[in-house]
Amino acid sequence: MTLNLTLKVWRQTDPGTPGDFETYKIDGINEDASFLEMLDILNERLIEADKEPVAFDHDCREGICGACGVVINGTPHGPVRGVTTCQLHMRNFEDGDTIVVEPWRARAFPIIKDLVVDRSSLDRIIQAGGYITAPTGGARDANLTLVPKSVADQAMDAAACIGCGACVAACPNSAAQLFTSAKVSHLNLLPQGQPERWARTVAMVDRMEDQFGSCTNYRECEAVCPAGISVDFIAKMNRDYLKAKFKDRRSLVRQADVSDE
Repeated sequence: MTLNLTLKVWRQTDPGTPGDFETYKIDGINEDASFLEMLDILNERLIEADKEPVAFDHDCREGICGACGVVINGTPHGPVRGVTTCQLHMRNFEDGDTIVVEPWRARAFPIIKDLVVDRSSLDRIIQAGGYITAPTGGARDANLTLVPKSVADQAMDAAACIGCGACVAACPNSAAQLFTSAKVSHLNLLPQGQPERWARTVAMVDRMEDQFGSCTNYRECEAVCPAGISVDFIAKMNRDYLKAKFKDRRSLVRQADVSDE
């Protein structure tokens, strides 16, 4: 079966130029094509007509890398839960549908061109502490460090975050708590992440707060996350942040007591 569609696509030549929607009629789209393949076909036809193709992000097209992502009819990644834009197929639409396609909408994600946004603000959160630097000596066999299965499962669930930014785009406050909590938790849960646990949490949360809005528990982030990351990780991150701040306060009090002596 093939589909005849009307696309309303956000076009913007550069960050300093106002954008607007342009309407395109596109027919003969195979229902088994992915959404990005449909955009490829649109671009081929635009190029044949000597027009500027639509710029959009993509890389692996296997739902792994997190590079793709657009808002489709008001929902990041589109109407199907648990998939990225590249894994969304046209059989989820009806013949004659009008599809509105726009970029992530968030202050921290400035538009570069058309559907492409700058998501480097997420990278800066990782740079603030999303790694392990504590010296651990030579490589050891994995089974020498015992990790309870429930903890390992939670860490793997958190590590499933692909950093696409859909959680930010869906949040009314443009908050990045779901992304940050996943990146904090997958390290904080494991033994290897304990030496820097408190400093990591404070550094990453503070950097997040500098760039993004605050979480007010709307839970849209969880609903659109293609990896199914739970908001429970936000609660874990908030708990660790409060503990870290309390530990730092106690340390300052001890230092003051020593200096008084």
